Amino acid sequence: MSERYTIARITHDGEHFEILTKPEPALDYKLGKTVPISQVLATETIFTDAGKGTKASEEKLQEIFGTLDSLKIAEVILKKGTLQLTTDQRKQLVEDKRRQIISFISRECIDPKTNLPHPPLRIEQAMKQIHFSVEPSKGVEEQAKDIIKLLRPIIPLKMEKITVEVHVPAEHASKVYGTVKGFGTLKRDQWQADGSWSAAVEMSAGSYGPFLDKLGKMTRGNIEAKLLK
Repeated sequence: MSERYTIARITHDGEHFEILTKPEPALDYKLGKTVPISQVLATETIFTDAGKGTKASEEKLQEIFGTLDSLKIAEVILKKGTLQLTTDQRKQLVEDKRRQIISFISRECIDPKTNLPHPPLRIEQAMKQIHFSVEPSKGVEEQAKDIIKLLRPIIPLKMEKITVEVHVPAEHASKVYGTVKGFGTLKRDQWQADGSWSAAVEMSAGSYGPFLDKLGKMTRGNIEAKLLK
């Protein structure tokens, strides 16, 4: 199949169904972007084998999908089935997922010798040595945990959770609330009578430095933070 078009396919009860799609709109649709299904399809025909041009029978379509509406059937195939990728699309998705993994490891892990996170560049250089094949369809955390095991002989890595207690004065409390929650899990929080806000947030040890930096900028340093044991 020429990369001018790609195929999305699904198998249900042993029956195969395929649609012919335009590569870029199809990938956008698969990634959850708002794209009309009519703009995704190269043709509204539902196939059992798009490469051979074999069309699916109306009987089978009605039996499996409960409709003969090709647009509705195509939506099901794209959402629940698999989408063929062009070479360039796969390369880009692999690169995007690789950078997400590097960011995850830098954020979630620390060097146990210094209790500081490794810079992303150091992790990236170490990853080049292990020749790990990143899969764009697999989750970041799932792959990152496998990579961490392979990286440990090269750079020391430790995943650790910490709990940080913060107290924010009233003038900054409302605007930092969402940011604090975004760094981890609130174990407790309390609004004081004077409008200030106190909270204990559990986060990865590697997030502690960026957390202090972010809140420091938002409050111009007017914040109290300490590690809880």
